[in-house]
Order: sequence, then C-alpha cells, then structure tokens
Amino acid sequence: MIKWSRFLLFLVVVGLLATLVGTTTGNVASNIKLGLDLQGGFEILYKVEPLEGKAVNTDLLKATAKMVEKRVNIGGVAEPDVTIELPDRIRVKIASAKASQEELRSIIGKPAVLTFRDESGKTVLNGSDLAANGAGVGFDDLKRPLVTLKFANPEKFAEVTRVNLKKKVAIYLDENMLTDPTIQSVITGGSAQITGNYTVESAQQLADILNSGALPAKLTEMQVTSVGASLGAMALQKTIYAGYIGAALIVVFMLVVYRMPGMIANIALAGFTYFCMLVLDWMNATLTLPGIAGFILSVGMAVDANIITFERIQEEIRSGKTILSAFRAGQRRSFITIIDGHVTTMIAAAVLMYFGTSSIQGFAIILIMTIIVSIITNVFFSRLLLWMVIRANMFKKPFWYGVKESDIGEL
Repeated sequence: MIKWSRFLLFLVVVGLLATLVGTTTGNVASNIKLGLDLQGGFEILYKVEPLEGKAVNTDLLKATAKMVEKRVNIGGVAEPDVTIELPDRIRVKIASAKASQEELRSIIGKPAVLTFRDESGKTVLNGSDLAANGAGVGFDDLKRPLVTLKFANPEKFAEVTRVNLKKKVAIYLDENMLTDPTIQSVITGGSAQITGNYTVESAQQLADILNSGALPAKLTEMQVTSVGASLGAMALQKTIYAGYIGAALIVVFMLVVYRMPGMIANIALAGFTYFCMLVLDWMNATLTLPGIAGFILSVGMAVDANIITFERIQEEIRSGKTILSAFRAGQRRSFITIIDGHVTTMIAAAVLMYFGTSSIQGFAIILIMTIIVSIITNVFFSRLLLWMVIRANMFKKPFWYGVKESDIGEL
C-alpha cells in the first residue's frame, strides 16, 4: 500500500531545498571572495629583518604582519591575505586594489618613522608621541591640503616649543625632511601641522601611514609574483567549465547505475555544493585554485559515500531481503566504512594545514570544511531521503535500485 503522506513529505523536503538553492545561489556565489590566482593581482614575499639587534620571533612576525595589513588597507585593498611563514617570512596576497602595484609596494615597505628634530639634529618628539589616530587632513587659509597632528601629551609638545622658541624644529619622515618651521610662539594645544605640496589624496595617505605607526622590523622583498586579471578569469572559467562536465557525468552515472538511490544522491550532491558555498561565505574565506581542488576532491568523496551505501543495499537485495530490510542493513554496514574514510582524510588535511604554507593551508581548510558538510548531506541527508521514499512503498521493485531480479538469491 502506497503511503502518500511519506512521499508528500519527501517532495516537500526536496522542494524546499530546490527553492533555497534556486533563489539564493547567485547571491551566495557573488559574495565569495576570489584569490589572486582567480581574480588577478600580485603576491609579495618579504624577509623580516630585526631592528636594533632584536631576534626574529613569532611575536615580532605577528606585529609586523599586523602593521603590514594596516599599510595595505591604506591602498584601498579589499581584505588582503597576509600570512606568516616561519622562520622569518611574511607573504602578502593582494587580489584587487585602488592603488597600483608600485604604490602599494612603496606603502608597505616604507619605515614611516616620524621625528621632530631641533637645530642640533636631536630628536625631541617622534611618532609614538602622537595620539591614537592623531594624524589627519586639514586645509590652510588658501584651501591647500596639509597634514594635521595631535599629540597624546600636549604638555610635552608645549615644552618642546618653549625650549625651541624662535628656533627651527624640522619634521622628518624617515630621513626625508618634510618641513622645518620656526617656532613663533609656545603651542599649548598639542597640535601641529605638516605643510607642503600635498593633494588631498597624498595628504590622506601620509596621515594614514603615520596613524598606522612605524614598522617594528625591516622588510626586504624576496619575490614578487603578478597574475593578470585575464589569466585569473581564464583559470576560473576553465575550472567552472570542468566542474560542469564532471557534475554532468556524475549525475548520469548515478542515475544509470543506481537509479532511484542515484537520483537521491544527485539531490544530496546539489545540497552539498550549495551548503559548501554557504559555509565559505560564512567563513569569509578566500577561494583559490588549491581550494577548488580540495572542493573537487571532496565531491568525489561525497559521491563515494553514497556509492558505498548503495552497493551495500544492492548486496542485501541480491541476498533476498526486502527493500526496507536491505536499506537498514546496507546503511548500517556502510556507515563505519564511510566515517573511517572521512576521518583519515581529515587527519591528513589537518597535518597539511599545520605544516603547509599558505596555498597548502587553503587547500586543507577547504577540504576539512567540505568533508564535514559531506557527512551531513551525503550520509545523513541522503539516507533520510531514501528512507522516506522506501517507506512510501512506491518503488518496491529491485529494478529501481539497480538490481536485476535474476540476480536475487545468487549470493
């Protein structure tokens, strides 16, 4: 007897999934960030060299990487990828930016040590005396842009101006003198100005660099790699095209060999792909070619999880069991095998993530994430759908499960 309520529940679940995938996939896909190998951009590998005899350690690398990220953001870069590579390397990946490559490299590597020096050359103030975000952009009486400075300790700045009254106090950025005004009166407000031939953009850039602070270490460029936007787009296009072909072949194979369970596996695989994209968006992760490789590998594992289950079910049907009994025995016998395979792969991916460099780590993270999603969708969800169909008593014949009636009872 056909149980229409169970089959209707199956249709409702599949319909909800189809609606969710069909209406939101475009937005989810557009929110996923692409790495420079897919979008185009450039990558810089820096060697970190300590200042004043300090040793390069993890704390110094982290501090330098944080400062580098602030510098890159000045150039209008959308979420740069700055990673540490032991023992003394920092890798910067920039997929898109308003500034040119040369401008960004100049911003990143600039020491940006701000000093105020009296007429004898002695440093009387430096950048560390600035208030938090104390540098800004202002305009003089002729509406010409200038850089404004606000000091954390106004009394200290007032004392400097008092000692150097009617004398010059030069302002240096690194070893370049920006201006050398004469102190006409004691300045008690804790404010100063840097004048020069600035545009609004250049004044803002200098203010941003001063606010970001000086680099705690010296950076030496070891390698610069550029990826053209057209090359990145071509790689993405070919990857998507290959994915379409692979997905079509999988769909056809599952339908021909496993029939009804194969159709359910294809539904679960569509859900798996969608939820992987959703998790990528939620993780705010950057998708690269190695990451896509990890995703494709997980698709193979997802299909394999269903194949193991369906093969077990076919074996049980051939032994003469009913469809429901075959399903129960097959899913039980295949579960440990599937979980063992997924866990061992996750262990290998964890090792890659711990010991690998940035691109290998990206591959490992995507692989681990997709394995977890695969267990949920292609183990539990596909079995739930198949259970609904079997309990509806609509597909009782072995034909629907890829088994010939002549094969039943031979094992």
